[in-house]
Amino acid sequence: MFKFSVLLLLLTLAACQSQNPYAPNSQRLAPAPAHTAQPLDRSAYPAPPRDYARYRTWSWQRLPAATAWASSEQVQEALSNALDQRGLRPYRAGASSDLQVTAELRVEQRVRQVREDYGSHYGNSRYGDQYGMWGSAPLVRSYSEEVIVVRIDLFDGQDGQPVWSASAETLSSGSQSERAAALRNAIQQAMTAYPPN
Repeated sequence: MFKFSVLLLLLTLAACQSQNPYAPNSQRLAPAPAHTAQPLDRSAYPAPPRDYARYRTWSWQRLPAATAWASSEQVQEALSNALDQRGLRPYRAGASSDLQVTAELRVEQRVRQVREDYGSHYGNSRYGDQYGMWGSAPLVRSYSEEVIVVRIDLFDGQDGQPVWSASAETLSSGSQSERAAALRNAIQQAMTAYPPN
């Protein structure tokens, strides 16, 4: 066994002494395509953080459309008040605005599910310990409701790039005054995240 191991070791060493069949052979690289000779475009890298403090004025990019649920004037007034609370003022004639605003109302259906557990206990209680049996059965009820979704989009007044957007929803039922209050609350809820941190 020892002789066989020594013989195997000598054969392995002899194999290492032979010439390497892989000779270094390199070819020149092909020249780069002509369109890659341009300087590095740094605009492709992440943009610097947006300075929301520079946005002071706003204007409508397009007026919100009236719906059967709310008039265009109601949406304009509610959104104008919400923007005013965040330090954004309507632009003055003759000057350009820092932000352009759009608002959209749409009706959507939502399916809600409510789970209730019904059960009963059989047995008696002694010194706070319960003895007996307990059983329950879940009851799941599904119902459909109509909601109004308010979507607000803000665009940079200089380059038209999207700056911020949010949406909120409210139930579409109620009287006209309840609907107006629900619209104001939905717009306030959507605007709570502006300006982003």
